[in-house]
Order: sequence, then structure tokens, then C-alpha cells
Amino acid sequence: MGLTTQDKILIETRIANESPSATAAYLLWFFLGFVSAHRFYLGRPGTAVLQILSYFLVVGFIWWIVDGFLIPGMIRGKQAELRQRYATSALVEQPYL
Repeated sequence: MGLTTQDKILIETRIANESPSATAAYLLWFFLGFVSAHRFYLGRPGTAVLQILSYFLVVGFIWWIVDGFLIPGMIRGKQAELRQRYATSALVEQPYL
């Protein structure tokens, strides 16, 4: 049995409320990008540490600029992860008919 319309609405509402904010991500990227705050905020601590370490090479600065274009995709990825988690949870909680 699949998800009901009500379950889907609840999932999308939770995603809207709990997913990362693009505005916050861009503000962190712009003002605290040198410490990769935006990557920590978006749930990517491994690449955040790599980015910080790469600043000692010139590569980190280029990576920081590229991240400005990658933030929307990172947010969509986080939303997809939340959507999958909530859908799985909703299916498990449904009583069997």
C-alpha cells in the first residue's frame, strides 16, 4: 500500500519546515565561506574539512566560488534525503488493513 495524499502533504510540509534555507546557506557561504560554514550547515562536514584544508592551496578559493553554484543542488539533495526518510517512516507507521 502506498502513501496517502495526506501523508504526502505532511511529508512536503515537514520538508518545507525542516530543509535548509537557501538564504542562510548563501549568507554563510558569503560571510563565513573561508571556514566552510555553508557546507557544515548543509550536512557535508567531510567536504567542509577538505575545503578548509585546501585553502592552504589556491584550490580552496576556486572551490569556494564553485560552491556558489552548487548550493541549490545541495539543498535539493538534502530535501530528497528528508523526503525519503519521512516517506519510509510514514509507510512503517501505517496500520495494516
